[in-house]
Amino acid sequence: MAGSSFFALIDDIASILDDVSVMTKVAAKKTAGVLGDDLALNAQQVSGVNADRELPVVWAVAVGSLKNKAILVPAALAISALAPWAVTPLLMLGGAFLCFEGFEKLAHNYLPHEEGHHEAAADDADDADAASGEQDKIKGAIRTDFVLSAEIIAITLGTVAGAPLQQQIIVLVGIALIMTVGVYGVVAGIVKLDDGGLYLLRTSGNSGFGQFKQRVGRAILVAAPYMMKSLTVIGTVAMFMVGGGILTHGIPPVHHWIADVSAPLAALPAVGGVLSAIAPAIVDAVFGVIAGSVVLLVVEAVKRVLKLFRKN
Repeated sequence: MAGSSFFALIDDIASILDDVSVMTKVAAKKTAGVLGDDLALNAQQVSGVNADRELPVVWAVAVGSLKNKAILVPAALAISALAPWAVTPLLMLGGAFLCFEGFEKLAHNYLPHEEGHHEAAADDADDADAASGEQDKIKGAIRTDFVLSAEIIAITLGTVAGAPLQQQIIVLVGIALIMTVGVYGVVAGIVKLDDGGLYLLRTSGNSGFGQFKQRVGRAILVAAPYMMKSLTVIGTVAMFMVGGGILTHGIPPVHHWIADVSAPLAALPAVGGVLSAIAPAIVDAVFGVIAGSVVLLVVEAVKRVLKLFRKN
């Protein structure tokens, strides 16, 4: 009897692991799109940091991302169990915040700033300015990661909604760890790309393979600055695409309209498949720009009202 109970337990464990593996694969596929945007956003957030501080900054943001997920996983499980209706509104608030941050970046040069801010900053030591700017980048990246992580957790939770609680926890924790390691591992590789090119140049010899390494190293060094600059644009666009996508998915009529508009494009010859695939993302981005502008106007209006109250 003891032997049969033991083998039954092993069989149950194997069955659970198999179910977890299947659900994890499905969740990973569904969150792959968010992963790409997460990658572009976070690489863009840490660009511009001093070369010797790039990896420490990436590590700090990665640790912050893990803390975000340590909060989000139990919170998502609790909300799903106690108030499932709140998931979509909370995600939409996060989406609106992403759109606001993206539009604030576009409008930064046109927004009013406190007088004397720049003079005060100029009086500070360069090292203090660099440290402050680095901390601002880390905090901004962690804030952005919180919204993207929330979407990843929500998508994963939807995938495992019908599973037992222990399987939900295992899959959610697994996806959280996989996504964090994957995103910040690649981000670290991107920000140190120029160092890789320099290493190839320094370690290449006069052999045929050495000359090949030299050519690759030079190509990387030439391409790396342009790649890092392009991440600024890609990261901002990703903010609008992700934020706008969250908002449109939360408004069923808009979501259905986008699907209805995009579907006929698939019938176009040659480029139909591509157009039907990218059209929703483009519409989401446009919707994100509009939403971001509206939120920014509201925020600026509230700031002015509060300033008037303070003066009075």
